[in-house]
Amino acid sequence: MSKPANSLFIFGIYCIFSGLTFVIIPNIFLGLLNVALTTEQWIRVMGVLLVYLGIYYILAARAELKRFIQWSVYIRASVILVFIVFVLLGIGQPTLLIFGFIDLLGALWTAIELRRS
Repeated sequence: MSKPANSLFIFGIYCIFSGLTFVIIPNIFLGLLNVALTTEQWIRVMGVLLVYLGIYYILAARAELKRFIQWSVYIRASVILVFIVFVLLGIGQPTLLIFGFIDLLGALWTAIELRRS
């Protein structure tokens, strides 16, 4: 696997791990992030979607889908901007920025590896 694909593969694993956490133990995870606990199903639905997104990332990485890998850089990098807006509008907790920052770091890693290859 190329280095850009490897960076996306690892990010896919992160997505699957995060998603499974939201599916299996959502309130423990939300509590650690100082986010309001919930009994609603939306958190588990989001977790499943995150797992599926992680699977797409892994499959695209393993198939060396360079175009997909390139697109993912822009999409993942934009997440931090959306989350900043959420926090500024008061519809998101500042801890949400942790996830945006991780997405940004993953996107930068992939972008660097794409430039090197």
